[in-house]
Amino acid sequence: MKLQQVYSYVRKAIDDYHMIEEGDKIAVGISGGKDSLTLLYALHGLTRFYPMHFQIHAVTVDLGFGNLNLDGIRELCRSMDVEYTVVETDIAPIVFEERAESNPCSLCAKMRKGALNQAIKEVGCNKVAYAHHKDDVVETMLMSLIFEGRFHTFSPVTYLDRMDLTVIRPLIYMNEADVIGFVNKYHVPVVKSPCPADGHTKREYIKNLLRDINHETPGVKERMFTAIRNGKEKGWECSGGTQ
Repeated sequence: MKLQQVYSYVRKAIDDYHMIEEGDKIAVGISGGKDSLTLLYALHGLTRFYPMHFQIHAVTVDLGFGNLNLDGIRELCRSMDVEYTVVETDIAPIVFEERAESNPCSLCAKMRKGALNQAIKEVGCNKVAYAHHKDDVVETMLMSLIFEGRFHTFSPVTYLDRMDLTVIRPLIYMNEADVIGFVNKYHVPVVKSPCPADGHTKREYIKNLLRDINHETPGVKERMFTAIRNGKEKGWECSGGTQ
């Protein structure tokens, strides 16, 4: 996928859900993975030609595994003239050693978001962009349906009143396959996750399930996404056309 196509998907999502306003300073949460780096490329490009002026600031929360090499991301941010903040934490030792959590993802995510949000406020951002794509939207809905017995997924825009911070998700119209195509074409400096639970989670189970269902019945994922957009989930009211 070409960068111009990424711009098109991201700009449509931003316009449909009014994600960006004049003067916003937006933190881009950078895990080092393909999704967050694709988001960085997209928002960096949009700062140059989007009709509303905004700034971006890249932020990575280092969980403390001790083997996270961010040199490629630092160089990428330098080349883009984007400020980059790395937050050093002891989240990994706490979750995997001190607490020895059998299901570490929930606690890790909560602590990571706490550290990220604090850093975002310290650098003066009023919004944070998460790199959730279309597959993430549908997978989250399936996880909620299967494990919690309710129809629910995250919304394109979420206001965190306790932090006075707005979360936006500009990649929601992109398929994961689009992201993979983009990072391969442009040799994006993706950093492999050092987490030992990576690839062995409930989300990975749901990802594989959705892939199998979509293979057996092509178009299922798109129809699920359409059902989410056309349903009455809070935050999914769209001012734009269909996607």
